[in-house]
Amino acid sequence: MSQTKTFAKYPKDVTLKLLAYCRANDWAGYDPYDALNSRIFKSLSFLDFRLPRLVLTQVLKRAPLNVRPLLLVPKTQNPKAIALFLAAVIKLSKLGLLDGEGLVDVLVEKLIALRSQKSAYWCWGYSFPWQTRTIVVPRGAPNLVCTTFVANALLDAYERSSESRYLTMAVSAAEYILNELYWTDGGRMAGFSYPLASLRVQVPNANFLGAAVFCRVHRHTGEKKFLEPAMKVAHYSATMQNEDGSWYYGEASKQRWVDNFHTGYNLCALQSICRDAETSEFEPCIRRGFEFYRAHFFRQDGAPRYFHDRTYPVDIHCVAQSIITLLAFRNLHKDNVRLAHSVFQWAATHMWDERGYFYYRVLPFCTIRTSYMRWSQAWMLLALSTLLADSDRVAAEACPT
Repeated sequence: MSQTKTFAKYPKDVTLKLLAYCRANDWAGYDPYDALNSRIFKSLSFLDFRLPRLVLTQVLKRAPLNVRPLLLVPKTQNPKAIALFLAAVIKLSKLGLLDGEGLVDVLVEKLIALRSQKSAYWCWGYSFPWQTRTIVVPRGAPNLVCTTFVANALLDAYERSSESRYLTMAVSAAEYILNELYWTDGGRMAGFSYPLASLRVQVPNANFLGAAVFCRVHRHTGEKKFLEPAMKVAHYSATMQNEDGSWYYGEASKQRWVDNFHTGYNLCALQSICRDAETSEFEPCIRRGFEFYRAHFFRQDGAPRYFHDRTYPVDIHCVAQSIITLLAFRNLHKDNVRLAHSVFQWAATHMWDERGYFYYRVLPFCTIRTSYMRWSQAWMLLALSTLLADSDRVAAEACPT
C-alpha cells in the first residue's frame, strides 16, 4: 500500500502534516487569482487593462503547471487564509493536538498587520488585485466576504479566551459592514455590497455571511442595531432560493450558476443565523437547500462535484466545504458523517501530496497539483479540524465520564 493511501486512513496524521507544511511556509503561498501580483505583468503597463488582466488570471488559474515563479508572482499571506488557519488552530487546540495559545497570538497579530489601512474600521481584503468580469478590485481593498471570515475567527478566539480585543475588532468589522456595505431600497429588498461598496448586485452567499456575523455580534454585545439589518438581508436572500432548493450564485445574468461551496456557505450561514438570532424561521429553507445539496453535489465514491449538473472539476475547496457542511447538518441525514469521511478518503487518495499539502483540482485527463495556501490548504485544515472535532465529540458521547 502506498504512503498516500496509508495517510488516507488517518485524518489526524494528514491534519498534523498539513499544519506543519503551512507553518513551515509561514502561512504564505500562491492563490488561484493572484496573477496580477506578477512583477513582470506590472512592468508592462500597456497590458494593464481589462482583457489582459482577465486572460492572465484565467490562464494561470487553469494551467496544469504552476508558472508563477517564472512570472515573478510572490507568495503572500492572505487575511482570509489566516482567518481560516486561526479557526482551525482553535479547534485543534481544544482537541489537545497542539499548544494553540501561542499560535492564536501569532495568527491574530498577522491579521492586525494585514488589515486594510485606508479604513477607520477593522476590515480586510485579499492580498492581490483581482479582475472580475466588469471591474478590477485593488489589492487590500476591504470586502465583505474576507471581513466576515476574519470577524468569525476573531469571535472564535474571543469565545475561547474572553480577551476583549478580539471582540472589539469583530464588532468594528460588523460596523464596517453596516455603515459601508449595507443597503436597502426602502422596501423589502436589502443586501450587502460586494465586492466593492459601490456595487449593489445581490449575491446570496455574501448576504448570508454578513447577516450571520451581525447575529453573532449581536449575541455577544446585545447591540440591536445589527439584528434588524441582518434579518432583513437574510429574509430577502432566502426568497432568492429556487423551487428545487438551490440558489444561483447571484442575481445578475452572468452569475446564474449553482455550485458546491457557495451553497455550503448559504446553508452554514443560515444555520448560524438561526442559532444566534434564536429563530427557527429559516429551517424549511435550510432543509430544502440541504436536500438539494446532498442529492446533487456528490458522486457515489465520495468525490464532491463543483457544479450541481456535471462531474468535473473536483475542486479541493469543494472537498473542504463538503466536509464542513455535511457535519454541520449531521442531524438532517443519518449518513452525513459517513459521507463526510468518504469525501476525505477520496481527497486523501487522489489529491494529497506526501510533501504535506493538497492539490488544487482533478480534471478528466489531469490533476492540477499546484499548492494554493488560501483556496486549498487553509480550507482543508479547517475541514480536517472540524472532522477531528466531530469524531472526538462522538467518542465523548459514546463514553461519558
